Amino acid sequence: MPTPIAPPVRLVLSTCPDAQTADALATSLVEARLAACVNVLPGVRSTYRWQGAVERSEEVLLLIKTTADRQDALVERLKALHPYELPEALAVEAIGGLAAYLDWVAEQTRDDD
Repeated sequence: MPTPIAPPVRLVLSTCPDAQTADALATSLVEARLAACVNVLPGVRSTYRWQGAVERSEEVLLLIKTTADRQDALVERLKALHPYELPEALAVEAIGGLAAYLDWVAEQTRDDD
């Protein structure tokens, strides 16, 4: 019997207005098994165009590890909980990495329902 192939691992990037929001989102995503791990990186300075003006903000960056299978549900939860009108949700597929770590991400985000 063939060994099941783990779904591809994705890194989802999202910014938050502050550490409290970032921590709440990270906890919610991991508790719901939508993310295996979320790194919270403070001190991000973002420059972007919003509603016709160039804006600058101090933000907190989330590096969210999930799988392709869980990405859509993760983005939906992020949209539902995020305070921004248009939250960042940018997914990048991991093209490699330590196999045991990639397997761990798949195991931690497995939907047991």
